Amino acid sequence: MKLKRILAALAAVLIVEGGVSAGPPMDGHAIAERMILAYYYPRDDAKMAVTMRIVNRQGQERKRRLVMLRRDLKDGGEQSYYLHFLAPPDVQGMSFLVFKHVGRDDDRWLYMPALDLVKRISAADRRTSFAGSDFSYEDISGRDIDEDDHAFLREEAIGDRAAFVVKSAAKRPGESEFAYRLFWMDTATFLPLKVEHYSPQGKLYKIYETREIRTIGGTPTITKAMMTDLDNGRFTEIAVGDVSYDVGLSANVFQERSLRRPPASWIR
Repeated sequence: MKLKRILAALAAVLIVEGGVSAGPPMDGHAIAERMILAYYYPRDDAKMAVTMRIVNRQGQERKRRLVMLRRDLKDGGEQSYYLHFLAPPDVQGMSFLVFKHVGRDDDRWLYMPALDLVKRISAADRRTSFAGSDFSYEDISGRDIDEDDHAFLREEAIGDRAAFVVKSAAKRPGESEFAYRLFWMDTATFLPLKVEHYSPQGKLYKIYETREIRTIGGTPTITKAMMTDLDNGRFTEIAVGDVSYDVGLSANVFQERSLRRPPASWIR
């Protein structure tokens, strides 16, 4: 294990046990930072198969099957994502590429094979629906921690797990789909167990829920989750399988050319 991971794990223990002498034991920013590392940055890279099930108010469903690749340049910092859709036919061949930055807007591109078009996703579009699901582009690749103010509220149980409850309020609400979010973060793994999204009018309109956490190669991993849109009565379930960490993904995989010509050896 790398030294930075040992230090991060020690910091997590100190936060949980209230042993941080340099500040308050329950610091919202520190807890949110640990969540981001646990959720978006586990290990150095990852490959996983993802199935999405989108169900509308009438019970009609659509499915999506894709492969997601992730490579970290620095924990909590620069990062690359590549997603390639395998099925059904209406989205087969569609690809999504993200270069995640700190302190500035991420670079995002979407390839639509039906039009043979590579579209750059603007900063304003990051909060729109991802592939027709109830997850936004920003939900998939994350959000810069410094875009929000994070306040610890309390500790309470979610099912059989203890959770830190943190309120993350957008510093620039006009540039976000939400005014604030409430996070329930597992005190043991720092993974999000539940997230409530609130509009500028204070209305709860979207809820994320973790349905299953498995330990894969020693790393706690969310393998089932659901996002519910309360306004339209629709929800999206995500199931993750075939998870492999530290597989040796190179920067060559995360190139704009991969949008049209996917790296065959990695998406099988």
